[in-house]
Amino acid sequence: MPKKWRQHLERWMTRQMELPQDVTMDLARITMVGHIHIYIENHKGLLAFSDKEIRILLKYNQLIIRGEDLVIKAILPEEIIVEGKIDQVLYIDQ
Repeated sequence: MPKKWRQHLERWMTRQMELPQDVTMDLARITMVGHIHIYIENHKGLLAFSDKEIRILLKYNQLIIRGEDLVIKAILPEEIIVEGKIDQVLYIDQ
């Protein structure tokens, strides 16, 4: 099934069944606490990391976290926890 058609069908089903989009469409859930902690659920992998920038692969996009003294506190198959001084969070279409 073509990618656009599948996304359209997933959105339609989500609206019809009144389900959260992050569950039905396999989207990432990103929770940020202040500028010191970010929690990413449903990621697809870690692309690059340093103490100034972390790149995370999501299903359809990439997430870039920029800051200072960034540390990956936990990395699990579906979750990543990053701490440090977070200056910028970018969501980039691929």
